[in-house]
Amino acid sequence: MSSNTIAFQGVPGANSHLACEAVYPDMEILPCASFDEAFKAVENGSAGLGMIPIENSLGGRVADIHHLLPDSTLHIIGEHFQPVQYSLLALPGASLGDIKKIMSHPQALAQCREQIQTLGAEPVAHADTAGAAEEVARTGDSTIAALAPRRAGEIYGLDTLRERVEDRLGNTTRFVIMSRRPEQPDRESGKCMMSLVFQVRSVPAALYKALGGFATNGINIMKLESYITDSSFTVAQFYIEIEGHPAEKPVDRALEELQYFCSKLRILGTYPKNDFRV
Repeated sequence: MSSNTIAFQGVPGANSHLACEAVYPDMEILPCASFDEAFKAVENGSAGLGMIPIENSLGGRVADIHHLLPDSTLHIIGEHFQPVQYSLLALPGASLGDIKKIMSHPQALAQCREQIQTLGAEPVAHADTAGAAEEVARTGDSTIAALAPRRAGEIYGLDTLRERVEDRLGNTTRFVIMSRRPEQPDRESGKCMMSLVFQVRSVPAALYKALGGFATNGINIMKLESYITDSSFTVAQFYIEIEGHPAEKPVDRALEELQYFCSKLRILGTYPKNDFRV
C-alpha cells in the first residue's frame, strides 16, 4: 500500500489536484480516469487517501458520488473547501473571436454557463477540466478552448484568453477525504461532522419519524438529500450530514432513534468540521 499517495479523478492541473496539494502538499498524487477508479485505488491500496469532490456552490452536487459513497468500503476522515477559479485556455496565438467551442467537465460548464452564452460558443462536455486543456493542446485546434484552472494551461502550454470565467465570485467546491480506515477524531478536539446514508421502511411518515430524534435531541442537520436506488422507483436512499460526534449522548440517542425506523443505516465517517464553515 502506498500510504504517501493520494488519488483523485482527473489529470494534473485539475481542481482535485489543486485540492490535494492544498491539504497534503507532501503526498504523491495518483491521477485516475474516473471517480470509480479513484475509489478503487484507495480500496486496493494503490493510494492511502482519496480526494473526492462532493458538491459545488454553483453547480450543486457532483454526479455519481452519492451512489459511489454507500457502496464503497471507504471512510470519510476529513473535508476540504477549495476555491474554484476557471480560466479560458486556448492554443498560443488564438483569440476570443476564434473560439467556437468551449470544452470542460459538465460541472465547470454549469458554473460558467452565463459567460459561455455571452461568448456565443458551444459548450462541449469532457470527463475532466484539466483533461479538456490537455485535449485542446493535443488536437491543435485554435477554435476550441478549455475551461480549466490556470495551472492546467501552464502544464499543457496553453494561453489564457480570459481569467475568472466563473459566473459568480466565491465559487467553491467541497471535497471529502476518503481512507480505508476510519479516523474518528477526539470529541474534545472541536466541532465534528458526521456523514450517514440510510433507507427507511416504505410506510407513511417513516422519514418524519426517523428524523424526529435529531430535533428532540437538538442535533443540527447540515444536509439531507434523497435519491432512488432501484428500477421500480420505490426505494429511496438518504444522505445526511449532521453536526456532532457519536460519543456525545444527544447524538447517540438521535442515531438510536434513526436506526429504529431504518431498514439500512451506515455511518460513512466522523471527521473534524472544516474552519471554512465558521
